[in-house]
Amino acid sequence: MKILLLEDDTALANILVDYLEDEYEVVQTYSMKKALELCETEKFDVYIFDINVPDGDGISLLHELRDFNDETPTIFITAFHDTKYLKSAFSAGANDFIKKPFDLDELGVRIENIKKHFGLESLVELAQELVLDTKTHTLMNGNATKQLSQRESDCLHYLYKNRHRVISSNELLQNFWEFDEMPSDDAIRTIIKNLRKYVGKEHILNIRGEGYKFE
Repeated sequence: MKILLLEDDTALANILVDYLEDEYEVVQTYSMKKALELCETEKFDVYIFDINVPDGDGISLLHELRDFNDETPTIFITAFHDTKYLKSAFSAGANDFIKKPFDLDELGVRIENIKKHFGLESLVELAQELVLDTKTHTLMNGNATKQLSQRESDCLHYLYKNRHRVISSNELLQNFWEFDEMPSDDAIRTIIKNLRKYVGKEHILNIRGEGYKFE
């Protein structure tokens, strides 16, 4: 699992990176501008943002990311104890909030909760007797197994993680192909057709004129 950490306190950032790297891949930056660049060029499973950084704030950054349909689960860390920041963070699309000072194990528990809620563990239970192994790209349906391509696996996992909303073909294209390699919508239709055959049409709905939704 890959985490982006935006924290401008050097001492705290080093402590957090040391702690998190025992379990996860961590990319750390002190700058809101650099964090935005990283979000545009790399894929992360979890964001951990400080609210107050020298060139902006984590809440504004999350607003911008959410406007571009980036639904990556986000935990805010802050020294502010005013509830207005709590409200602003959740209004921007935050998934959790932790106040400084905090115990490192508390952060670990919150990350584990995010992993379970958003299907970020390597074995993801999509439905009863339907399990996706995101590391091996293997789909297990009861006693049967199906080897997926990486793009099929990634698209299925993305649909599941964002199961509360409809995902357009364009969003899938932007997430899984580089701009200069982007194919036509036919590539997405083919992947979706295959996935519906593997998991059942009742789990991947085709919302006419809008896109696809995992049920």
